[in-house]
Amino acid sequence: MRSWLEYIPFICFATLIRALPRGAAMALGKQLGSFGRYIQPKRVKIADDNLRQAFPEMAEQERAEITQKVFYNLGLGFVEMLRLDKFDPKTDIDKLFTIDGQEHIDKALSMQHGCILLSGHVGSWEAGTTVLQALGYKTEVVAKPMRNPLVDSYFRKMRQANGTDIIDSRKGARKIVKALQQNRIVCVLLDQHIKKKEAVSVPFFGRNAHTTPIISQVAMKYGTPVVPVFVYRNADYTYHFKALEPILLEKDMTQESIVANTAMLTRVIEQGILHDISQWFWIHRRWK
Repeated sequence: MRSWLEYIPFICFATLIRALPRGAAMALGKQLGSFGRYIQPKRVKIADDNLRQAFPEMAEQERAEITQKVFYNLGLGFVEMLRLDKFDPKTDIDKLFTIDGQEHIDKALSMQHGCILLSGHVGSWEAGTTVLQALGYKTEVVAKPMRNPLVDSYFRKMRQANGTDIIDSRKGARKIVKALQQNRIVCVLLDQHIKKKEAVSVPFFGRNAHTTPIISQVAMKYGTPVVPVFVYRNADYTYHFKALEPILLEKDMTQESIVANTAMLTRVIEQGILHDISQWFWIHRRWK
């Protein structure tokens, strides 16, 4: 019953957003994000505290301005997810996306060990999979199911609309390995808190954070290249898709190497966030 009580207003809002022209939907999403800042004071406090500890030299007013932009981007990202299936590969990719670094993805796949696309909750990470499919890449996305199964089913359909396959992050290790063995792309995010017993502790913006070692372990064991990718949202609601040079990890499966490589990959995510810190998920309790 609780799931349905949450789902009914959700699907009504989703129907409205999907009926609007894209520009109007995005503008409404930005306003929705702004409204969320006023009704979620605890999240505002989390964002301010995270920014204060990550950037101790930053003035209070600047933190407030960045927090406001964070909520704008949250609203825009929510609207984008509701409309993922509306991206037209034939027209929207050229119209909405600037693509840099595709050659790095091709270089990684030429090694015939699959490719791990490494990213974080930066900008429009969901829209990035649309680019990959439009460019002809076979892609899998590792995602954690949402608590509400009805909402989760809706977003799963959105994500799969462009041909992307979804791997459950809680029980998808074998599927990840199989996809890489088929020389497919597997997209993973490395910037969320996970349980201590499943994590290694590595620095992230000056504080140790519980981080999954799975990405390093898989890349080291199977010789899979890791390509960092970030999809930044522009002010005019277009996007900059940016792929970086492939990273190859040595096959030294000691605990020290796993931790060191996880720390190195985390620094890559950190650098991607620094490109525009307002586009990261600062309301997340990353440092529990």
